[in-house]
Amino acid sequence: MPRLTLEEIFSEPDEFGLLAIKTKPQAAGSANSSLPIIADVTRFYEHHGRLPDPNAASHEEMRLGTIWESLAKAPTEDLRQADRLGLLSLAEDKAVVSWRDEASEDEIPASLDDIFAEDDFDVQPDLVQLRHVTPAAERQLPDHRADFVPCRDFDQFVGLFDTMQQALDSGAREASLIEKWAIIEPCEGDFFIRNGLLAYIAEKSESTQRGGARDHRLRIIFSNGTESDPLMSSFRKSLNDDKTARVVQRLGLGPLDPDWETDKTALSGTIYVARSLSEDPSIKSQRDILHKIGVTSQDVRRRVADARNDPTFLLAPVEIVATYDLQNLSRAKVENLLHRFFDEARPAQLFIIDRFGKRISPREWFYVLPDHVSKAAQLIKDGQLHLYRYDRSTQQIVKR
Repeated sequence: MPRLTLEEIFSEPDEFGLLAIKTKPQAAGSANSSLPIIADVTRFYEHHGRLPDPNAASHEEMRLGTIWESLAKAPTEDLRQADRLGLLSLAEDKAVVSWRDEASEDEIPASLDDIFAEDDFDVQPDLVQLRHVTPAAERQLPDHRADFVPCRDFDQFVGLFDTMQQALDSGAREASLIEKWAIIEPCEGDFFIRNGLLAYIAEKSESTQRGGARDHRLRIIFSNGTESDPLMSSFRKSLNDDKTARVVQRLGLGPLDPDWETDKTALSGTIYVARSLSEDPSIKSQRDILHKIGVTSQDVRRRVADARNDPTFLLAPVEIVATYDLQNLSRAKVENLLHRFFDEARPAQLFIIDRFGKRISPREWFYVLPDHVSKAAQLIKDGQLHLYRYDRSTQQIVKR
């Protein structure tokens, strides 16, 4: 059965008189009770030069304006006679706009520009001006992509891949499936299977902070003779995205087991000394004596290519001022020795603020000259570094 419309409902007989409106008779003396109101409104108008606002923040003005608005709609003769300033005519001239009223065509805005052009929408420039926002042109853009390139020293890894493949084929080593969203912490010497290729973690560089989280740059050698240097976070994601990815279990029962480091190979590398090209006044003023000391097994230019996005490099490009080759020495041990040797020259107050507002204090920067690093590297090769120390007061390497 179709529902009745409102017109049909109200057209039916009103048996119980529900729609009959009975007006209350005006109480005696109500006209006289409005006279004090007109007196108060008159005093308000003389003092402020306007009628009281029923929407005012002040409670007294709101109360007076509400009562006056009600009286002005149907003023009595006594009220008109008491209105010596003609305030009732001001109330009649003031048009009451309701959201129920039909708007005229010239009042309807044609666009958003017309809306914001209204005086009521004036906004202070400070409220719409963006602050503490990095311009799009200056946002974090990678200077370096971890592309696959031919591995120039692949001959050092061929034996590792052959041995690992034979161990997997014979069952001597197992490859476990990487579960979805598993937390993976690649270490130097680890083997993975990604996209059907054996992937060897040859190097894990210094810790850095990216997006508020710790990260590392990896050097990964693949069994097809290529290599790449992605961030550890990117490598994790690639493993999680590959449904066939696997991790090769290590030998031994843990880090204290002699077999645990069997897959880790000691690669020859390069000691590099870098100078910051930062425009930060506190860094630029000491550019000639402040240097970063690092060790890497990959091409040094690739290592520093993304320096301006890496807090380890003070979030700025760097200039390589010196390099020294390593032969048959552990990169990690050499880097640790150099950092401990020059520990007295480490700047105590060096820090940067990353784009997330976090304070970071890189630990690989020292007040030393490239010649000092060169002499220390030679002492390491000769096995005599322990016989010397760095004197910060004279800025010289002296005998103990």
